[in-house]
Amino acid sequence: MSNPINPNNCRSRRRECEPKSQEISEKNTFASLVIEWYRENGRNSLPWQYSNDPYPRWISEIMLQQTQVATVIPYFLRFIHRFPDLKTLATSNVDEVLSYWTGLGYYARARNLHRTAQIIKNDYQGNFPETYETIIRLPGIGRSTAGAILSFCFDKPYPILDGNVRRVLARYHAIDGWPGKIEVAKRLWHFAEMHTPKSNIGEYTQGIMDIGSGVCLARQPLCVKCPIASTCKAFEEKNFLNFPGSKPKKIRSYKKMIMVMIRDQAGDVFLHQRPTIGIWGGLWSFPECPQGLRPEVWILESFGLYVRCEQPWEGFRHQLSHIELDIQPLPAILTKPKLVTKTSIWYKPGMPIKLGLAAPVTRLLEKLKECPI
Repeated sequence: MSNPINPNNCRSRRRECEPKSQEISEKNTFASLVIEWYRENGRNSLPWQYSNDPYPRWISEIMLQQTQVATVIPYFLRFIHRFPDLKTLATSNVDEVLSYWTGLGYYARARNLHRTAQIIKNDYQGNFPETYETIIRLPGIGRSTAGAILSFCFDKPYPILDGNVRRVLARYHAIDGWPGKIEVAKRLWHFAEMHTPKSNIGEYTQGIMDIGSGVCLARQPLCVKCPIASTCKAFEEKNFLNFPGSKPKKIRSYKKMIMVMIRDQAGDVFLHQRPTIGIWGGLWSFPECPQGLRPEVWILESFGLYVRCEQPWEGFRHQLSHIELDIQPLPAILTKPKLVTKTSIWYKPGMPIKLGLAAPVTRLLEKLKECPI
């Protein structure tokens, strides 16, 4: 005989303590309301929704990590135009792949896309895997992304838990705490699994994503338009802004960066490829002279180039997700014949380039076009 539920232990977790039969009933109601709402109000014309082919859906899901739909759409369209299928992506140069990612940020996503395309081409005869156990092992694909691919492309009932869905479930079940904490994430995944229906999984998945992105907004949720508001715990208690819990604040770090813009007499600019680990990993950039060193000496020791530095340009600040960069552009003129290595090039500003460039580098290259030697 099962132990009775102790109501004294259920004050902050009432819904988790309800009988299993009520969970089943709530699951059916929750999913059906989401699906019904989606059929009337959901998005169905996004550029990656026109096919069940897993390739464009996979590309979109990776791009949508940490990035909003409106920002992703133009990048997605350009990317798919250049890399229309998995084989094209797998056989392309990773530098060109990164060039189509320039400005989107989180560049490890692009490198993982390229690696995954090569794995699928070589190990799976170019066919996207159809099992969770296989998909989850591919570079750059986590549990939620795998669930989205399986739901949309293979009609398999796997849950998702992106940022928007986390907000919906945290409010609906009044789950305290920051979702980045392991215990909070476990509770959210429990409810994500509980609500995932066995049928109409694609409509449900897109529906709960759309509710999160367009109705259950972070600062000003449109509760009057929400199909599940009548049973939402946060709405009932009028404290929806308390859920989900906020991420603990971190003190932002700052870094001073001297970008040495070396040009030869023809106006060609020296660029080198950054290490894959660290800021702008794998992208092409101007040499970054460490603080406290003479740039001419450091350039000679690091790249074998003899240069004469000129007056520095006005500095500017560039913000990344975790750090703020104070960038000091420093023009320099090559004084002896130039060298080329496997990780460096000489580039003529304004010419087409199929290399991944960080946003500040693109900005400075544009300015260099207007500043002849």
